[in-house]
Amino acid sequence: MTITLRPDQEQLMMDLMRTGGYADPNEAIASALEMLRSQQAWLLENRESVDAKIREGIAELERGEGIPEAELDEYLARLKAERE
Repeated sequence: MTITLRPDQEQLMMDLMRTGGYADPNEAIASALEMLRSQQAWLLENRESVDAKIREGIAELERGEGIPEAELDEYLARLKAERE
């Protein structure tokens, strides 16, 4: 299989090899594919819970319980700051 990278992807690959401890592109790609596999497995294992949370969020929005768009950036910034 031959894969052609866009210039930005190639730069990312070079950065990963320089700073991420990967010896060559194959190592970096193997790591990325393993992370993707792991994420997919998690999503499959937690599908019901994720779907339930999405349904709950939609129901909240339909009841008018959402955050107004004008306030959303500030709200998300506060959440991020709380986690740091």
